[in-house]
Amino acid sequence: MSTRLFMALNFTVSSAAVALLVWLIYFREAQQAAFSLGFLPAVNAGLNGMSALFLIRGMLAIHKGRRELHEACMKLAMVFSALFLVSYILYHTFHGDTLFQGQGFIRPVYFFILISHIVLSIAVLPMVFTSFFFALRGNFPAHKKISRFTFPLWFYVSVTGVAIFVLLKIHS
Repeated sequence: MSTRLFMALNFTVSSAAVALLVWLIYFREAQQAAFSLGFLPAVNAGLNGMSALFLIRGMLAIHKGRRELHEACMKLAMVFSALFLVSYILYHTFHGDTLFQGQGFIRPVYFFILISHIVLSIAVLPMVFTSFFFALRGNFPAHKKISRFTFPLWFYVSVTGVAIFVLLKIHS
């Protein structure tokens, strides 16, 4: 696949994923599930946490020149992030949005974390795909160039996903 075709496909898939999530969370009534999915936010936080751990491990591996370990860790981070996305969509299909109940100083802190998490998750999705595309093609100079930006954003999104879960749990 040419880089130009990949970029067009990446933009299309990333835009469609974001549009689906916006529609699902803000414009669609939640459906009733046949069984409770109340456990999924904790699963989602765990998946985000695992993604963050493998991102760190992968970064440490590449800095030590351990390319195979780096590759395995980054693939696992991608798997955990993909599983998170599937689980997140499933939860929001049947549950809808969860409102933050906290008051006082924690409220603007929570919304800062939430808004930055949402904005950066939208930005990082095509960046992750691009980083993987260049790595899989063996274009390591391009992979390294984009991954310098992808890594911290992806890590931030993963960690703040866990923080959002914790804050919602504490203030529910």
